[in-house]
Amino acid sequence: MNRIIFAVLILWSIVVVGCSRQEEPPVEGKTAPDFTLNDLAGRQVRLSDFRGKVVFLNFWATWCPPCREEIPSMVRLNQAMSGKPFQMLAVSIDEGGRDAVEGFFRNSGSVLPALLDTDQAIGKRYGTTGVPETFILDKKGVIVKKVVGGMDWSDPQVVAFFNEIVSQ
Repeated sequence: MNRIIFAVLILWSIVVVGCSRQEEPPVEGKTAPDFTLNDLAGRQVRLSDFRGKVVFLNFWATWCPPCREEIPSMVRLNQAMSGKPFQMLAVSIDEGGRDAVEGFFRNSGSVLPALLDTDQAIGKRYGTTGVPETFILDKKGVIVKKVVGGMDWSDPQVVAFFNEIVSQ
């Protein structure tokens, strides 16, 4: 009987400890966790496919005023980095998914490489606390900068920062 109780306690502790362990959110200086999400065309996009490029990983939503405000500057940054080893990924957390994002782009006249994280699983994995939040990854997939909140991504100093890291 004692062996059964002991075995049950060991199994219970394994289950409880195993279930309570959570992955630590990524921080600057650490490799960004890989993930796969669908783009607006339904194709699977994997983060690790962009190794060798600087990645601009932005979590956003169509209903978020600071997100809506920074989108035009993201479009300008994406245009400024055209032809360089750079990839922008705008990860939408909209529950409305593809329809919400396509409607936003249609109405705003803006278009970005968008991925869909409708259940916010990737956002949670990255430890986002809201939107917008942006992670800048170097060519090896290491987070070099995390920015919480919106900003003007087309500011000349910001563009110079990206030009510097793509040249490394």
